[in-house]
Amino acid sequence: MARTDPTPPRGRDRWRRDAWPRVIATLDPVIDYERISFINARYEFPWDIQQALSFALFRTFAVPSIGVLLHETQEFTARTQKRHDDTVLVLDAVIEDGMETPGGRGAVRRMNQMHGAYDISNDDMRYVLATFVVTPVRWIAEYGWRDLTRAEIEASTRSYTRMGELMGIKDIPASYEEFETLLDDYERKNFAFDARSREVADATLALLCSYYPKPLRRGVEVFSRAIMDDHLRQAFGYATPPRAVVALSKGALRLRGRLLRLAPPRVRPSRPEERGVVRTYLPGGYRIEDLGTHVG
Repeated sequence: MARTDPTPPRGRDRWRRDAWPRVIATLDPVIDYERISFINARYEFPWDIQQALSFALFRTFAVPSIGVLLHETQEFTARTQKRHDDTVLVLDAVIEDGMETPGGRGAVRRMNQMHGAYDISNDDMRYVLATFVVTPVRWIAEYGWRDLTRAEIEASTRSYTRMGELMGIKDIPASYEEFETLLDDYERKNFAFDARSREVADATLALLCSYYPKPLRRGVEVFSRAIMDDHLRQAFGYATPPRAVVALSKGALRLRGRLLRLAPPRVRPSRPEERGVVRTYLPGGYRIEDLGTHVG
């Protein structure tokens, strides 16, 4: 069944900052979890969610069984931009079309084909799923223009839980809190330095910096390290920036969130391709089934 997308605010609601939260309040996160997630990804927090998911994927490299595998495939070192773009577009197709549509199922099928070509444990797959559930919630709690409601957190959790089911992941946590516990425990037990994982992280961090003019890239690199968790930096062997730099970096993100409280609600959906995140393909110049790795 196709998802019915929400109608953007009109009339006076175009200027009410709480226009989308009022729409979300009318929805049931048990049933309308994809609609709520669509609103947040396209209208309420498009940049925040994009950044959070990028850091979610980045932190998985600190688990050697994941980072070393990615190093061996060379997908994140030799073809960093393409691998990034493929990941963004496959996940975005799920958001855009919904998981119960042919387009959404095609995107999940492509993910399963890519993952099925490698020997990935269920524990690692479940941990990666947990990063996608937890990292955006924590990011928005710290840097977003408003807090997420309980309904929004439940909707996001249900969306990723459904994705995990379609990916065949076993023993998926039953709540957001259980996902948090899984993520924190898994990182405490499994984060460790490996030179190959560090190489994957370095290539990905260099890609992030490449989105900015050359004179700013060194500052962006320091900024990125400044907002990482201590144990994530330690796992990669990254130096911790001075405390003043850490405070300034996090403060800048919080200031952005406070300024956004003064902005009107977004009435046009924000998509990664339109934000210049994807470079490998022209808009519409790809097919989902052609994205990602093709082994064998």
